[in-house]
Amino acid sequence: MNIPISQSTGALPKVALIAGPTASGKSALALAIAAGHDGVVINADSAQVYADLSILTARPSPEEEASASHRLFGHVDAADASYSAARWAAEATQAIRDTLAEDKLPILVGGTGLYIRTLLDGIAPVPAIDPALREEVRALPVAEAHAALAHLDPQAAAKLNPADTTRVARALEVVRGTGRTLADWQTEKVGGIGDTIDVRALILIPDRDWLNARIDQRFAEMADTSRGEITALLARTDIPWDAPIRRAIGVPEIAALVRGETSKPDAIAAGSLATRRYAKRQYTWLRHQPPADWTRIEALDLPTRLQQFETILLK
Repeated sequence: MNIPISQSTGALPKVALIAGPTASGKSALALAIAAGHDGVVINADSAQVYADLSILTARPSPEEEASASHRLFGHVDAADASYSAARWAAEATQAIRDTLAEDKLPILVGGTGLYIRTLLDGIAPVPAIDPALREEVRALPVAEAHAALAHLDPQAAAKLNPADTTRVARALEVVRGTGRTLADWQTEKVGGIGDTIDVRALILIPDRDWLNARIDQRFAEMADTSRGEITALLARTDIPWDAPIRRAIGVPEIAALVRGETSKPDAIAAGSLATRRYAKRQYTWLRHQPPADWTRIEALDLPTRLQQFETILLK
């Protein structure tokens, strides 16, 4: 389903959006835009919110962050298993408002489709699930949870992979905790700001071979440079087993290397493959889900990308 965006009018404030798959060069473009338009870079990447992961998520360096204002980068502790797209959208909304109040250009940058969709389109108003019920459901073996879901919400059970622990548990806890299925809740949407801003979007769709080569090179470098932060992450005993940070791209692979469970070449191969698969999913979303009038660009060089964005901004 495409994100519904209202027709732009002169009365709506402009918000830049740079989206693209991982390793496509979004950050460099965002920094160039910020330099030319007194902009503030606002993170829209679900992994870059974590304070504990800087290198492995390719977060902007301290030097890059010093060159322009950055918001919503590295502000969430790894132990916070409750961080969600809805919470990010609320924070991003406030960051956009604050930036506009400063008479600066908000520049959303990231490749997390769920975050972008939630910010613009809103999200189902599912109430908070009782922590005790949530813990009870998530302690169930996935086969048992799926069987219970099949009884209470057969449509969801039929759609979901029976081995998908996270989604099965979520569907089960919602129907048990609210008496309504997740699909029923999802017929409603609240909180979207798409009709209050003028989105000027540029989607990076680079050549796949070029992107895969960048992914492979970057992950090979991360195998060495990220070991310290992964060692520190593994040493923390306060992080829940189901915390999203444990599933972040590259974490399981580098963690296995740090623990001595795999070789460096195998860790690099596995991490690169996981990253390329993630990039492929991002490609699919970015090609088909955003509005058709959002500009897609295949150019690889920064000057051409920046020139294209300038054209979009001046429309």
